[in-house]
Amino acid sequence: MSPSASAPVDAKQPAAPEPRSGLDRFFKISERGSSVAREIRGGFATFFAMAYIIVLNPIILGSAKDMYGHQLDSGQLVTATVLTAAFSTLLMGVIGNVPIALAAGLGVNTVVALQLAPRMSWPDAMGMVVLAGIVVMLLVATGLRERVMHAVPASLRKGIAIGIGLFILLIGLVDSGFVSRIPDAAHTTVPLQLGGDGHLNGWPVLVFVIGAVLTLALLVRKVPGAILISIVAMTVVALIIDAVADLPAGAWGLTVPQWPGNPVATPDFGLIGQVSLFGGFSEVGVLTGILFVFTVLLSCFFDAMGTILGVGDEAKLTDPEGNFPGINKVLFVDGIAVAAGGASSSSATTCFVESTAGVGEGARTGFASIVTGLLFTVALFLTPLATMVPSQAATPALLAVGFLIISGSVRDIDWSDYTLAIPAFLAMVMMPFTYSITNGIGIGFIAFSVLRVAAGRWREVPVPMYVVSAVFVFYYAMPALGLT
Repeated sequence: MSPSASAPVDAKQPAAPEPRSGLDRFFKISERGSSVAREIRGGFATFFAMAYIIVLNPIILGSAKDMYGHQLDSGQLVTATVLTAAFSTLLMGVIGNVPIALAAGLGVNTVVALQLAPRMSWPDAMGMVVLAGIVVMLLVATGLRERVMHAVPASLRKGIAIGIGLFILLIGLVDSGFVSRIPDAAHTTVPLQLGGDGHLNGWPVLVFVIGAVLTLALLVRKVPGAILISIVAMTVVALIIDAVADLPAGAWGLTVPQWPGNPVATPDFGLIGQVSLFGGFSEVGVLTGILFVFTVLLSCFFDAMGTILGVGDEAKLTDPEGNFPGINKVLFVDGIAVAAGGASSSSATTCFVESTAGVGEGARTGFASIVTGLLFTVALFLTPLATMVPSQAATPALLAVGFLIISGSVRDIDWSDYTLAIPAFLAMVMMPFTYSITNGIGIGFIAFSVLRVAAGRWREVPVPMYVVSAVFVFYYAMPALGLT
């Protein structure tokens, strides 16, 4: 990146000092008003703020089954998650030269686990993630990514983000046992209940409740690494409880909190490259397959764009007009990361808003991302520690992440314009209520196009929105037309 394309613009800032070393010159550390020490601190802060994904991503993906009943191995998922995060973050540091770290995206991994995998094999599902990454790279290369982004109104984008936040929250409540589905045999119209029997019973649920309180309390006090601190603390509590309490089999769910003996292990790369690029289309059909790829694409697309602009603004890497010079390099790395996540079977990898923790420590360049990426590399050899964390200790993070996503988006919706507010509202509520991110996006798009036409404002609907809305209408009509 040339100095004119990457240096922060600040009229009050004095002329940048001369670089002190080759490292300083390459990353433009002094030029951006930072130092090597700040970049290192920032890299550590970002890692500890987002390291919870090492635990959560395997739990979300590992708890799902594909159409053949196969589940992904938890240890292999940890390796795949950490390896892809390390690779993508290092790449962002070298090519993008921004303090943005990447890892498996919360939200898009639920799409893969709950929508794609049940309709096809795991390699087929991950192949669709790779295809989404390739599309992202093509959009960047042709300059279409930014134009496509502008086709979706900002309020609808925020509604989609909020819907994903609510969906993540519901996943966390269900996986922890705090909320459960009432068995079909029960004579009631209520679909969900508190705990396993309408009450909060058992030590595992107590671990979740305490963890949720601890996580939120640390967030309120703005403690760096609040989510990771809570996960570690509650894992220790769960270890003690499991050792002294007589719990029934299966009380903890998939992961039992037991000390693994040796915390260091050789990474298991068994999932790397287990991908079928086009196999999913033969299982679900071309149209449904395209919609699945589109859903993955959209889930990554706007989340990454918002994170990149938000972190760039906080790090003062944007110009006075709010533009991010050199953003195409950053977006291209993001596309590579999406494809790499599919190729490793860790789901789509995307930019993490927790990178702001590093920016808060003073990080301004890609050297902070190098530090974070190296820490992820070290974590490759600590898989046993990650795989002993029960979901009750990890899922409070979903509660916190859901809140952060929602709180950062809801105020930006234009509630005064019903042609924007209603589609955004439908998108956000249909995701958790139908347990489908695809449905939330589709219904939101259709509602926006229909309401703008009804209001006589059809010229204000971009052509891409009409096209995508028509595709979703056809998709929902397929069963009635006998096409499924």
